[in-house]
Amino acid sequence: MTQFGRVLTAMITPFKEDGSVNFSVAEALAAHLVQHGTDTLVVCGTTGESPTLSWNEEYELFQVVQQSVAGKAKVMAGTGSNSTHEAISATQKADKLGLDGTLQVVPYYNKPPQAGLYQHFRQIAEATPDLPIMLYNIPGRTGQNLLPETIARLAEIPNIVAVKEASGNLDQVSQIRRSTPPEFAIYSGDDSLTLPMLAVGAKGVVSVASHLVGETLQRMIQAFEQGQVQTATQIHLSLFPLFKALFITTNPIPVKAALRLRGWQVGSTRSPLEDSSATLLPTLEAALTDLEQLIG
Repeated sequence: MTQFGRVLTAMITPFKEDGSVNFSVAEALAAHLVQHGTDTLVVCGTTGESPTLSWNEEYELFQVVQQSVAGKAKVMAGTGSNSTHEAISATQKADKLGLDGTLQVVPYYNKPPQAGLYQHFRQIAEATPDLPIMLYNIPGRTGQNLLPETIARLAEIPNIVAVKEASGNLDQVSQIRRSTPPEFAIYSGDDSLTLPMLAVGAKGVVSVASHLVGETLQRMIQAFEQGQVQTATQIHLSLFPLFKALFITTNPIPVKAALRLRGWQVGSTRSPLEDSSATLLPTLEAALTDLEQLIG
């Protein structure tokens, strides 16, 4: 089974002042993230502002990031859609690029029942049988929860190998772990729940905070794996204010602001996201200062 590692970064998409994708910064940021703790880059997910990217922009981003980190890290393509046909088409195109996996979000807005969710993911998997698939459950954004029993059925399909679980429900994580094979990987979709989810069988995190503290997240997970629970807890508690600051408003607004504070020319977010929160920068500055991350 393909191993995606412990720390997967849900990579932001940099923009220029005119709102176009800044591919050169994306290339540099991808290399930087891999040098600082990232095992796999997840490109064009929620944090990458996929709802406002065109498919052409996404395919170019996949290739730019792939070339930047070739041989050093894996690249996972966010090619999910609430249209099964569209998701299949996008995933097949990503597969032809030779990427290492695909992130498939629960279909949003149309709220399919569990039987529809099963068929949606099954059809994608069968259309790209050699491409490892990570399911992405985030009910707060999609309006529908992918239930543990549905995940268990999907885990029987050979190339559905993992789930990014962002329901925020630890009981659900426990149920998924009980009902899936040990080799089926569970990843936290929330930085602040990484350590609690490790305790009930998760493998790692699809992280936003790893843009800033990827190496520290690696140390936390490795400490837990080595039975150094107190050390892992101390790291978690030290990072907790940053975890919360990065979600003071809608992701990825805070993390892009934090990267700008660190000198990265990643630009703003695309409309309808808006960066105007008066408390955002002071909160981020305080969290970053505490971690001795703020530059300038």
